[in-house]
Amino acid sequence: MEDSEIHVMSEIHVGCPPATIGPFLSRFTFSFPPLDPSDHSIGVDKDGDLLLPRRRTTNPSSFTVTIQHSITSTLPDVGLQVWKSELVLSDFVLHNMSLLNGVVCLELGAGTGLLGLLLARVAKSVFLTDHGDEILDNCIRNVELNSSLFHPQAMVNVRDLNWMSQWPVEYTHAADPKPYCWSLQDFEQVKSAGFIFAADVIYSDDLTIALFSMLKRLMSFGCDKVLYLGLEKRYNFSLDDLNVVANGYACFRSYIKEDGEHSDKTFVGKRIDLEQIPQYTKDYDRGEDVELWEIKYLMERFELQQRKKEKKEERIFA
Repeated sequence: MEDSEIHVMSEIHVGCPPATIGPFLSRFTFSFPPLDPSDHSIGVDKDGDLLLPRRRTTNPSSFTVTIQHSITSTLPDVGLQVWKSELVLSDFVLHNMSLLNGVVCLELGAGTGLLGLLLARVAKSVFLTDHGDEILDNCIRNVELNSSLFHPQAMVNVRDLNWMSQWPVEYTHAADPKPYCWSLQDFEQVKSAGFIFAADVIYSDDLTIALFSMLKRLMSFGCDKVLYLGLEKRYNFSLDDLNVVANGYACFRSYIKEDGEHSDKTFVGKRIDLEQIPQYTKDYDRGEDVELWEIKYLMERFELQQRKKEKKEERIFA
């Protein structure tokens, strides 16, 4: 059976009306821990009786994101759904908001755009990238639904990015550009993007190979960049291996050199301890198969020389 004929459903959408045809709206509420830890303390009054903290009926540090999505989709259109590792990566972003104030961020395989919408609360500029008009149309609809949550100066850009294309991609000179096209101004901003995010993009070898090919070009473009990637290992029986395997995961690990490993791999990564990341939305179960990675790219000697040459030319013509 072709991938275009296989329908899948994220466990995040279990409980949604199964007979729903077309887009569905879900609301994800993110709640922050109280800023004052004494709110949780148990004290005593002057008579020695316990003073129990009153339960709050509302949390002033919570907000809700509305997401339009499909309940099921074919494999090429999984970007129309919300997936578990996107929520875990969202928890990570919310836990590190102070590091993202005023920065430029790029998301690969943005899908519904949920993660990028959270980034837009503090970032200077966010690029939500994916491939295919249906997914991008849905993503920009979610940008419109949640624009009131963004930082007043934040710029949110939805752009088409095929990982098998060149980078920088072809840009448009037209006065009336096509939707989701890149501009020269976009490329200048991406040069200064220090953070790249990607969630649930590891589920086939072909896609993983294309991803790292694009990452090699993106992460050597402009300033140093770090990638934060969330993935979920999904196990299926493989006829090639005659065993149960996590599709795409072994291919992913073949690109990553961990601390202490001696190899010529050009991507260095470390797993992030999820126990250190609070869960800001309670609408899902993390399970045991989700991983978060911090990944950096070690440029090869030729690329380093080329970058030094470009910087020297920029100083000369500045």
